[in-house]
Amino acid sequence: MTASPGFERRTVLGGLLATAALPAQGLAQAKAGASAQARALYDRLFEATLVTNPGQATSLGLDTGKRAALRGRLSSSARANRFGTATMLAAVGPELKRIDATALSEEERTFLEVMRWHSDRRAQIVKTPYGGFTGYPIPYTLTHLTGSYQGTPDFLDTQHPIATTADAEAYLSRLTQFAANIGHDATRARAEAAMGVVPPAFVIDKALTQTRALRAQQVAGKGMAASLTKKTAAAKLTGDWGARAAKIVDGPIAAALDGQIAVLTELRAKAGNEAGVSRLPGGAAFYAMCLGQHTSTSLTPDAAHKIGLEEVAAYEARIDPLLRAAGLNEGGVGARLTALGKRPDQLFPNTDAGRAEMLVYCNAKNDAVRPLLSQFFHDVPPARLEIRRVPPAIEAGAPRGYAQSGTLDGSRPGAFYINLRDTHIWPRFSLPTFVYHEGLPGHVLEGAFQLASKTIPLLHRTMGIAAYGEGWGLYAEQLADEMGLYEGEPLGRIGYLQAALYRAVRVVVDTGMHAKGWSRERATRYMIDVTGLAPGAAENEIDRYIVWPGQATSYKLGHTAILRAREAARVRLGTRFDLKGFHRVVLGRGDQPLDVLARNVAAWNGS
Repeated sequence: MTASPGFERRTVLGGLLATAALPAQGLAQAKAGASAQARALYDRLFEATLVTNPGQATSLGLDTGKRAALRGRLSSSARANRFGTATMLAAVGPELKRIDATALSEEERTFLEVMRWHSDRRAQIVKTPYGGFTGYPIPYTLTHLTGSYQGTPDFLDTQHPIATTADAEAYLSRLTQFAANIGHDATRARAEAAMGVVPPAFVIDKALTQTRALRAQQVAGKGMAASLTKKTAAAKLTGDWGARAAKIVDGPIAAALDGQIAVLTELRAKAGNEAGVSRLPGGAAFYAMCLGQHTSTSLTPDAAHKIGLEEVAAYEARIDPLLRAAGLNEGGVGARLTALGKRPDQLFPNTDAGRAEMLVYCNAKNDAVRPLLSQFFHDVPPARLEIRRVPPAIEAGAPRGYAQSGTLDGSRPGAFYINLRDTHIWPRFSLPTFVYHEGLPGHVLEGAFQLASKTIPLLHRTMGIAAYGEGWGLYAEQLADEMGLYEGEPLGRIGYLQAALYRAVRVVVDTGMHAKGWSRERATRYMIDVTGLAPGAAENEIDRYIVWPGQATSYKLGHTAILRAREAARVRLGTRFDLKGFHRVVLGRGDQPLDVLARNVAAWNGS
């Protein structure tokens, strides 16, 4: 729950009265004691999260030394573990509340407030009959975006390191656990169906397509077994690693995927086409919780919907004159954006050569940002980055793009994935903004700042708040414009504003489907008509919002909060306002709820 202004004033006043009564030495000791107490708790929680989620230890490069055993484990997806680390975080609420916030420095108080927020939100999640995904509430275990099958193969291929025989054995151990997790997912999906919780038919169809594609890889002797063969060969490890992996892949994993296909087929026979979660048991309350989780606000669905409509109108007004200047005068803004997206000069060939050309183009755009970063940020970390294609086995239902952070030591670079199933959903004018959001100065840079920090606790560096992170990604798109990256590229600026427009549309359609009874068709048509996105791209977007309620609203609402805080600081500080300093304040304490971020910026003195 967002604290009221009155609560904040009472807390601050109480802290001032208490600290004023302490001698300077006693005050320092009190601060040191409270800070040590808090830091010890964060460290304990961080270690526990790695045990609960061993894949994160590998992703961060921390599955070595005393944590080496984690390299051979995966998180269990059994129903008892369906909330993952949320169960543990919810349980430490009382311990977090016992830490004296008034005895902490301003920075340490932020870290405490952030963890109290996480604990309070997780306490809500674990009370639902549903499950969780990366710490967020979700209604369905098996969809085109959720389930063990969806991410584990790529994780093993791109993140599991192999340099020794022990590493290869750990890979085989994870393959065996992967088979078990697929089975757990099927069991959970059946239990959900018994409660009346079944994904829409079109979601199940996509999940079936992806499951069958993964199953076909195993029959062909490709995929995960081939990945181990390649990695062990590169490491010059002798042994029949590929054959041992194939035995698991073509045995337990294939059987588990057959079981997943069977349960999805069963669910398909029961499924309807209603999109929103309000049709589910307790669905309205569940969506309100999802909205609060992802936006870190107390906005109601109606209030968020209204904000979305207002933002849509504002962006349409900004795009219209740019389209006219480009010679596009016929029809509404969305129709003209559609026409621009179909122009031959804006389309890459829908071939492997065209996909390769697109990746080269994206890398060039990203490389052009790097020399400019020091003009807008203090102490820029070496944010290494790879741009990759979404694995073909899951691209039919995967998002259009997503980012992945690198290891703590920088040995593995950050990455972002672009879905290249159909290159025509990516007209050339739209790509620069996508690169700036996912790469530099967006998520990859944000993640690099956090991973390089010497003051942000490890726990905080690895826990996201959607409105902060996605708000930064959208802010980074605007910052790219302010950095001059669209100078001489008027179509690129249109692409930037189109991207912002469809983030506003996200707020409208997400609340529309989950709180106002909008159908999938209505939401898709609205998105196409307003933003000009290609139908395939719009459908992928809408289907993502259906299975991950509330998340899509976080981008625009987070962006608006960051901008509001920046402009308030600019007015308050006048000539003392420094953009690099502002960015240090925003990024210097890790992910924060929006009200905490606003308060920290308001306390900034410009230095």
